[in-house]
Amino acid sequence: MPDLSLLLAAALDCAARGWHVFPLRPDHPHAAEDEAKRPAFPNRCTADRCDRTDPRCRAAGRHVGWEERATTDPTRIRRAWSARPYGVGIACGPSGLLVVDLDVPKHPGDTPPAEWAGMRDGVDVLAALAARHNGTVDATYTQTTGRGGSHLFYRHPTSGPKLRNTTGERGGLGWKVDTRAHGGYVVAAGSTVNSRPYTVALDCEPAPLPGWIAGLLTPAARPVYRPAVVALPPDRRGRYVAAAIRRQVEHLTAAREGQRNHALFVSAVALGQLAAGGALTDDDVWAVLEPAAASIGLPAREIAHTIANGLRVGARNPRRLNTAGRAA
Repeated sequence: MPDLSLLLAAALDCAARGWHVFPLRPDHPHAAEDEAKRPAFPNRCTADRCDRTDPRCRAAGRHVGWEERATTDPTRIRRAWSARPYGVGIACGPSGLLVVDLDVPKHPGDTPPAEWAGMRDGVDVLAALAARHNGTVDATYTQTTGRGGSHLFYRHPTSGPKLRNTTGERGGLGWKVDTRAHGGYVVAAGSTVNSRPYTVALDCEPAPLPGWIAGLLTPAARPVYRPAVVALPPDRRGRYVAAAIRRQVEHLTAAREGQRNHALFVSAVALGQLAAGGALTDDDVWAVLEPAAASIGLPAREIAHTIANGLRVGARNPRRLNTAGRAA
């Protein structure tokens, strides 16, 4: 059982640095890793499906989740960590942080894609990106994660758009390199996940986010023109493609918060395979998926990056329609 006093001390230390914290589920050695990192609040609603049954949401008249509840108030922190050994979550947005999460392979088959061949982990990928963009990876407050990865804490830029979360190859910087900012959180040092501790590797003030990383994460301008309508022939082939498009749009728009970028990637791969087989064009795929992704709240740069990645992956495995109007 984690030491409650040490967890309280960790939460208060974060608050003293100006970082907003909230409770994570108490550690359990046999819990699934994703479950162990979840907020401790009742899982009653999400921002897009709030039914106001949670008393805090009802009182506020809006969804009040972990990000809104995160605090630097020592009194609230002592009260929260006085009864149970909650893990400590740091809400990056309210804390003015952007955290670069450098992961390590999780199993022997977790190997890099061709673009990152020869890379061992997120540290290698970030170094390669820095060299590619003539940048540096500046020393900053750093944690070692329970799995042996690293969290690099940087100050979020004070000007420009709010940066949000990115995930590895799916709209992010690269293999095993995630980022957490507005809408995201990280586990704080002093916490444990599956009995593995998070520790401080370099204790200093967070450095400003390097400009080259900020540039890669800043949402791209929306393309000036994309075809608004996908013109399909009124035959069996056209009906098959229209049905495929409809399925992918429904798949994307039904995706839950936290799964939407991955849903966009899957849909872009599926339609990208048809485009590579000649049933569609890449512009058709953009015209279908871009507005659908924007309608569920994905940021423009994330949309552009993820669709481009999906088209590239889909092109490796073209699907051509046979004479019966079905994919071969």
